[in-house]
Amino acid sequence: MGKELFGTDGIRGVAGEYPLDRPTICAFGAALGHAITRDQGSPEVVIGMDTRESGPWIAELVAGGLDSCGVRVRSAGVITTPGVAYVTRMGPFAAGIMISASHNPYRDNGIKVFGHSGFKLPDDAEHKVEQDIFRIAQEGRPAAPRPVSVDPALDRQYLDFLVSTVGVRFDGMKLSVDCGNGASYKLAPELFRSLGAEVRTLSSEPDGRNINLNCGALHLEALRQAVLADGAEFGVAFDGDADRAIFVSRSGKIVDGDAVLLASARALKAAGHLAGDTVVSTVMANLGLEKVFERDGIRMVRTPVGDKYVLEEMVRRGAVLGGEQSGHVIFREYATTGDGMLTALRIFEIAVRAGTGLDELTNDLKVYPQKLVNVRVREKKGLTEVPAIAAEIRRVEEAFAGSGRVLVRFSGTEPLARVMVEGPDLERVESFSASIAEAIRREMGA
Repeated sequence: MGKELFGTDGIRGVAGEYPLDRPTICAFGAALGHAITRDQGSPEVVIGMDTRESGPWIAELVAGGLDSCGVRVRSAGVITTPGVAYVTRMGPFAAGIMISASHNPYRDNGIKVFGHSGFKLPDDAEHKVEQDIFRIAQEGRPAAPRPVSVDPALDRQYLDFLVSTVGVRFDGMKLSVDCGNGASYKLAPELFRSLGAEVRTLSSEPDGRNINLNCGALHLEALRQAVLADGAEFGVAFDGDADRAIFVSRSGKIVDGDAVLLASARALKAAGHLAGDTVVSTVMANLGLEKVFERDGIRMVRTPVGDKYVLEEMVRRGAVLGGEQSGHVIFREYATTGDGMLTALRIFEIAVRAGTGLDELTNDLKVYPQKLVNVRVREKKGLTEVPAIAAEIRRVEEAFAGSGRVLVRFSGTEPLARVMVEGPDLERVESFSASIAEAIRREMGA
């Protein structure tokens, strides 16, 4: 069932332009309101946002659409995506809405929707909302924003929950924390300090336009320098909505989601809590992770890219741990989505209990060279249906003869084809990824 507005992580685009223009946003609110009121007579919805300058007016338009259907709206203000998911499932809310474009630049924004369960809407529900958006938009209703007031108790409820998940304190632990000028800029320092850590913050002064700007989970240079300069035990960086976390070890090594899954899976298995000895990850997980899991007697199941699909597979299999190389990690005992701050708590707790650091926890993970190339395309048609592209992919796969991997897919949120090649030899990986990317560029590049 194809969708036009919803990608792998909600609706996303340039704020003010379709599909994030004012009429469509208001139509989204009304469409979601119709879906909710079919099941509940007098429902309530919570809205949160990251620090982008477009967040407040988008929230008011969504609230206006919901209000037109008789849906009450409460705002959590600036809060993380997993914070909205938690508040939604623990409160009286029929749905939760997060306004964020995650790791994208400030000009972009997005709308993510959670059901009362705290899970993102399934594809069929998104499709139904889409169809209603199109119907409402065709009616030409005027966009009518509605102001919303922030309830400060909501983010406090989320922070109290996070603290309750930790069985140790971090007294005296030196942390460097890069908030990416995003949703975690107040919450993360307060969380870690409340548990005794000595926290140095980076990129924690958002101005509406500096979110993710050379900082956060995608830009680790400043964090690495801070860790080394301060002698910090850990560094952690969050993206704009803090549903992912990437770490820096005491030695300055980058520790991504694959390494986090390894350390977490081992700790859970040792405690007898790794259900089915299974971890769910995506097609992007490094081949080295799969091999070390095999040695440890842990099965890794791969899904399409997107923490939504990781979570669906975890629920289907009863798995308690899953995540992505990009830093989305899901601990099902505690959460229904990737949560960067929760992930940091788990990793710090594992290290404290083991009396060691990230270097030691992940030192036997051999990372296979992996090259990701993005190619801007003019349309998203079947990559393997284009003979020249299919032939080049087949040539590379045959050359690897089982010793490497090739993954070619479209981005779910941007007009990009993503080419990932992985193998034991960096030179071949770079050559093969470049040749496939060039074939795509020739045949369908923008």
